[in-house]
Amino acid sequence: MTASASHPIRTRQEDLSFSREQLYFILAALPDPAFILTRSGRYAAIFGGSDHRYYHDGSSLIGQSIFDVLNLEKARWFSTEIGKALLSRQLHIVEYSLAGSDVKGLETTGPDQPIWFEGRIQALDFTVDGEDAVVWVASNITEKNAVEKQLREMSETDALTGLFNRRRLLDALHLQFDLFRRDHIPSCVLMFDIDNFKRVNDDLGHPMGDRFLTTIAEACRTHLPVANVLARHGGDEFVVLMPATRMEQGLPNANRLRLRITAEIGQALGHRVTISGGLSEFLLTDESSDDILKRADDGLYRSKRGGRNRISAM
Repeated sequence: MTASASHPIRTRQEDLSFSREQLYFILAALPDPAFILTRSGRYAAIFGGSDHRYYHDGSSLIGQSIFDVLNLEKARWFSTEIGKALLSRQLHIVEYSLAGSDVKGLETTGPDQPIWFEGRIQALDFTVDGEDAVVWVASNITEKNAVEKQLREMSETDALTGLFNRRRLLDALHLQFDLFRRDHIPSCVLMFDIDNFKRVNDDLGHPMGDRFLTTIAEACRTHLPVANVLARHGGDEFVVLMPATRMEQGLPNANRLRLRITAEIGQALGHRVTISGGLSEFLLTDESSDDILKRADDGLYRSKRGGRNRISAM
């Protein structure tokens, strides 16, 4: 289908003609705000920001400096990014947050949570009031970041207990092992499970078995240090990564947890169960974090063979 003579399709820029007033309204209709910022950090002009779900009128900023509006640390960050864009002369993209504490006068009345933005910064080919300048387009990505965070947490979290899953545990172990090899920070790994858990499921049903698991997860969160990494390794098997902990500290901590889990399941669910576990410490002879996890697993089975309801150090 071709255009008729009376309705030509215009594709060349020279065919377009807008008045100054029309250009103003076009710029004002941009959903995201576009800031003209000079090298010194002065707001020379603001266009767009018509999506009022995310943006307020920023016209009061014109003529002010980022150092007048933002706290010193945040203003210096903006100034640095402006300088990078002016130096490269290419599109410079950054992600950043703004909280009430970042804006002067909004320290106590600003939003409770930081608002996240993607900034697209491009140097201008002309000066503004005698200064080099950039156009900085700010897009609110708070909702996108929240969705990405939720998806990331879902991929890393055990749905039943809320603890980390095996995938996230292995990542944490690998990172801690790298720190150990580099800085010799001592760490321990505890692996444990419920003694005779199959009998619990067979006699009491899987819903009650799930309650045992969630009670154990809550006991771990309550009675272990915040720095510990807690994970459900699979089935009724749990793993605790104890950073900055030697065996002589980790073993009494593990045994206290063992007793607390027995007590809390008895109080909450009216049934007596015990746990068995193995505890291993990072060693200089370990070639990878898999070696540490395997020793903890060996310790768990030693506890089973030794009569259960105990922690074996390996």
